[in-house]
Amino acid sequence: MLPSVLSMLVFVGYPLLQVIQFSTLDWGGTDDGTFVGIKNYLSLFTDADFGHSLLTTLVFALITLPLFMGLSILVAVEIDGTKLERLVKALMFMPGLVTVAASAISWYVLFSPDYGVLSELSQGSLSLPWGDQGWAALLLIALFTVWQNLGYGILVFSAGLKSIPHEVIEAARVDGAQESQIKRHIIIPLLRPSVVFLGVVGSLYALQSYTAVFLLTRGGPFGSTRVIGYYLYETAFERYRLGYAAAISVLVLIITFTFAAWQARRLKGSS
Repeated sequence: MLPSVLSMLVFVGYPLLQVIQFSTLDWGGTDDGTFVGIKNYLSLFTDADFGHSLLTTLVFALITLPLFMGLSILVAVEIDGTKLERLVKALMFMPGLVTVAASAISWYVLFSPDYGVLSELSQGSLSLPWGDQGWAALLLIALFTVWQNLGYGILVFSAGLKSIPHEVIEAARVDGAQESQIKRHIIIPLLRPSVVFLGVVGSLYALQSYTAVFLLTRGGPFGSTRVIGYYLYETAFERYRLGYAAAISVLVLIITFTFAAWQARRLKGSS
């Protein structure tokens, strides 16, 4: 146990303390910085760009989470016990095994509004104008994120389905319940722990989203996809305000921890 504790202190505890220390500095990364106390944190509450990125992250989560949860549970329930169950799971999980960079290149080639494969095949009728329309760009990032992580959601719900006693379902069928009623009134309620768990995971992914935005849209067009993770990157490595970026990191950590703790209580209550 001692090696684990030491590893946590060295690789988690110490960097976290360093970030908290940096968040109290007006620091550009090339000097010692000037101590400003909580000024960086107070500035966050009047920073319009930070507020916009937080709102964009919320909208992104509201698009992504229902799609991710709904498709995961739908596919898991429909393939449960079928001959193609293993094949479908393997195929749906494959995008998660590919690096995000390689997946982003594939999506760019497929969905580019100017010369993408989909646009060429449909002569522009199915082209998604994400190059100059903010809603389309955010939708593209959301769809990409769902596609990348859908296999994981299916596996979690599939594991939950395997834990449901088969006798309960058989008893419902004997009583004359239809398959749609069984899914709605028995299977889905019994999957509540899996729903809450994936809700926690999906929410944390939404708060920490960055890579897909960086590779596909760079926060554009017009800042419409500048989620909190990308705004953090811009602040630190494009504007060289590392002290302010550290304050953003601490605030996001607090929001993430608070939300995760709240969801964990719900998970404990549903188990």
